[in-house]
Amino acid sequence: MNINKDIYQAPLSLLTDLYQLTMAQGYWKKGIANREAVFNLFFRHPVFKGGYAISCGLHYVIDWLESFSFHPSDLDYLATLRNPDGTGLFDREFLFHLSNLKFECDVDAVPEGRLVFPQEPLLRVKGPIWQAQLIETFLLNAINFQTLIATKAARICFAAKGDAVLEFGLRRAQGIDGGLSASRASYVGGCSATSNVLAGKLFGIPVRGTHAHSWVMTFASEVEAFEAYADSMPGNTVFLVDTYNTLKGVENAILVGRKLREKGYELAGIRLDSGDLAYLSIEARRILDEAGFQETSIAASNDLDEYLIKSLKEQGAQINIWGVGTNLVSASDQPALGGVYKLTALKDEKGEWEYKIKLSEQAGKINVPGILQVRRFRDSKGFLGDMVYDEQLGYELPSTMIDPADFTKRKLIQADWQSEELLVPIFRKGQCVYAKPSLDATRRRAKEELAMLHPTIKRFENPHNYPVGLEEKLFQLRADRVLKMKNL
Repeated sequence: MNINKDIYQAPLSLLTDLYQLTMAQGYWKKGIANREAVFNLFFRHPVFKGGYAISCGLHYVIDWLESFSFHPSDLDYLATLRNPDGTGLFDREFLFHLSNLKFECDVDAVPEGRLVFPQEPLLRVKGPIWQAQLIETFLLNAINFQTLIATKAARICFAAKGDAVLEFGLRRAQGIDGGLSASRASYVGGCSATSNVLAGKLFGIPVRGTHAHSWVMTFASEVEAFEAYADSMPGNTVFLVDTYNTLKGVENAILVGRKLREKGYELAGIRLDSGDLAYLSIEARRILDEAGFQETSIAASNDLDEYLIKSLKEQGAQINIWGVGTNLVSASDQPALGGVYKLTALKDEKGEWEYKIKLSEQAGKINVPGILQVRRFRDSKGFLGDMVYDEQLGYELPSTMIDPADFTKRKLIQADWQSEELLVPIFRKGQCVYAKPSLDATRRRAKEELAMLHPTIKRFENPHNYPVGLEEKLFQLRADRVLKMKNL
């Protein structure tokens, strides 16, 4: 699936903030557009106050960058933009320069489906500064949202403890692409299927769905409605039983279920969409079992999230399929990831790297300078920690990594620990060198990564902090630069 070709049918290079283009023109006018720069994309704070996030959205980035160019209609539009004094915002010579753009950057990124944590780069861009600047907005748009939703889905699936979780959020999603990308990210995070048929077509995600209350209300009685649906869809009989009286609805589903059996079919399930889901599911399970429908599933919906599912599990709810919509696709308790994209290195006129650092009145907003990479350490039991290091400074083992926000928090990295680099080559000189795995393979990777994470990091309340730190030489370089720039 290519988002440009299969969904929008056109280059999306104007899907950016205006200041990216004004800065690009400024670099060009000052003759520094081709100075090599390094930008890093990362997020600062834990997602949902939890212990981890799942990287997602990279495949959208790849598709967009492979189509990165300005259509003549884009340039015609930019030529109409005006400064407050009425003059043209963009020089015609710059627009001609845009028309000849050929993407030349190197891009390294954490593959989709991998665990990621605050303060470590998810993606790194190295190349001409004007190009690295132009692509910022789309990178953040794609990775921020899909990483957020994949993480939310993983939390919900963790609460469901192996039960099927179905993503039902299209009607509450933030627009068309919000619905599509949420369905995709939810599948990466562990959901079994989606109600979104277009997502099924484009991404190969299994689709699920039966009927709504309006189906039941169309007929003279609930039994008649169930019988009509069973006649129409005998292999897809999950009846919504709470239109009038939920437990009576279960009994009516059983009546129709017996007729289905006479025809060689089974009552696949019932769905609860309102009321006390714990009580109703327990009673429904009893009624179904006593009637000989022990294999009939009980599905539930109704504004579910990980906390409510966890509570229902603790109450003994007899639900084994969870339909989650609004709170998943809108990430209602944290609607944005807050990822940022910061300049961390720039070559000077002599071709030497200058490390760049942004100071702030808030210590948490001081970035890490350098050409950054992340090395993840593990043993046979799971992940042990992630060390951010500078590729020029390198590192030696054993080594100590230091929490960037608290120098007293340190972890000794042993020389015999297994390790791997998280950022892998995606583009080299503007050419894609990365073979995108299938969505199913990405989903499996997320599941495998979560299994390597200590259970205390996955809990919802006060999760244990996964160790992420700066390699000691990089930590010292950052501290020295901060003190120097503050004249201390």
